[in-house]
Amino acid sequence: MLNGFKDFILRGNVISMAIGLAVGAAFTAVVTGFSTAFITPLIGLATGSVGDFSTAEFAVRGAIFPYGKFLAAAIAFIITAAVLYFCVVVPMAKVQNRFTKEEEVDIKAALRDCPRCFSAIPAVASRCAHCTSEVEPDPEAVSLAKLPVQR
Repeated sequence: MLNGFKDFILRGNVISMAIGLAVGAAFTAVVTGFSTAFITPLIGLATGSVGDFSTAEFAVRGAIFPYGKFLAAAIAFIITAAVLYFCVVVPMAKVQNRFTKEEEVDIKAALRDCPRCFSAIPAVASRCAHCTSEVEPDPEAVSLAKLPVQR
């Protein structure tokens, strides 16, 4: 029983996930610190509050609403999401697109109905296998299959 648990913990994907979480938490702390130290005061200066607006709040009937904390957290989230998207997601998508193979087209997979007997025939067929009537091949299927145009 403990051997199974040990195998589970020492699997590569569990360790990678733990490292990813630790790096993500550290990255979030850095972005939050940057947002708090630079972005929040700049927005505070632009909106007329002096310096840090994260302490901004308003009160309604004695209930205090600290909207500045929410704005600071929203800004940190947007910066984190943007950095992750542009520095991780976009480059990884480019790498994956570079290494993915183009799927081969199965010319018999696309089917259509014969206009005479309504049987299913391949879209690239020029003759129905059921009633032997001549049919016009689907031009899109012919171009996808990279077949010569039949005349």
